[in-house]
Amino acid sequence: MLINQFLLLGAALFSLGVYGVLTRKNAVLVLLSVELMLAAVNINLVAFDRYFVDTEAAGQVFALFVITVAAAEVGIGLAIVLLIFRVRKSANVDEFDLMKL
Repeated sequence: MLINQFLLLGAALFSLGVYGVLTRKNAVLVLLSVELMLAAVNINLVAFDRYFVDTEAAGQVFALFVITVAAAEVGIGLAIVLLIFRVRKSANVDEFDLMKL
């Protein structure tokens, strides 16, 4: 398979993620869109690593670091969303600017 196919797949996933972040009102769906963008970045990292035949597999190792950061982001993000949901009874992103109690 050509690298172009992987890059187009990564670009399509990243574009869907950006669209989801900009248009969704639910905080959980916004977090899901961010995860989609991080998955697109991982596809590109591994594709470039295989294309340039890196002997240290730096792209794959960096992709593992991105996965680790993504897992931490989901844990902290969902905790924040749950705390806001308890107070506001809504996970609507438009209401998050009203953080004053």
